[in-house]
Amino acid sequence: MSPTAHPSAPAPRPEDHSDEPPSSSRFQRLDGQAVRRSAATLEHRISTRFPDRTLWEVCREVVGLVDEINAGTGISRRRVRLARVLSRLGVVAIVIFLGGAVALAAGDLVEEREVLGPLDMLPLLETIINDLVFGGIAVFFLLRIPERMERARVLRILHRLRSLAHVIDMHQLTKVPERLERGSREDGGLDLDRTELTRYLDFCTEMLSLVGKSAALFAEHTTDGDVLDAVEGIEALTSDMARKVWQKIGIIQQQG
Repeated sequence: MSPTAHPSAPAPRPEDHSDEPPSSSRFQRLDGQAVRRSAATLEHRISTRFPDRTLWEVCREVVGLVDEINAGTGISRRRVRLARVLSRLGVVAIVIFLGGAVALAAGDLVEEREVLGPLDMLPLLETIINDLVFGGIAVFFLLRIPERMERARVLRILHRLRSLAHVIDMHQLTKVPERLERGSREDGGLDLDRTELTRYLDFCTEMLSLVGKSAALFAEHTTDGDVLDAVEGIEALTSDMARKVWQKIGIIQQQG
């Protein structure tokens, strides 16, 4: 065996392969179940470390949203599937109707070709062309209805993820290093020491990262520009929030 060869190296792909990740790859796609396990593990860690605080309940909301994303179920999803079936039935009906109309018109042209002159055929040809154009527009509109409904469903869930990120940010907002010098909560303190506050803020950064990863699950199987922009916005939002939390952690460590 050559010294540069590796027994587990992936086989080269043919030149005409698709741009999708190979079926043998485990690291070129985001695994929704792995995200779910990470969120559940984090929830358990938070509830064990801070059982009297509501931060673990926020993490449970993250787990629930990941479950909803992975399952792809719900009333909205069923409506999208129903709309997809109805739109396809509508397309079939339009195609049958247009096909019959064009066939009848063509039959009339064949039967009366000796009676009708070229100028007499123009209105009939114009009618056929108009029917085909408007029929094509109707087919395009019907096929886009499920896509628009699916986009709206995804954007609603992404909006919930964005709101959840702000809730997490609110939990860390008042956890400032200056309050460590005070006493109890009645005196404006936190009832946390430096180690506990650092761990609390660290949990917040992990949750923010999981919110960003949950949003990224929608980008795995879509090229919709609106969805990708929303996902990118959530990832940027959670990264900015986490950066501010890490600044607090750095201040706490410097003071310690």
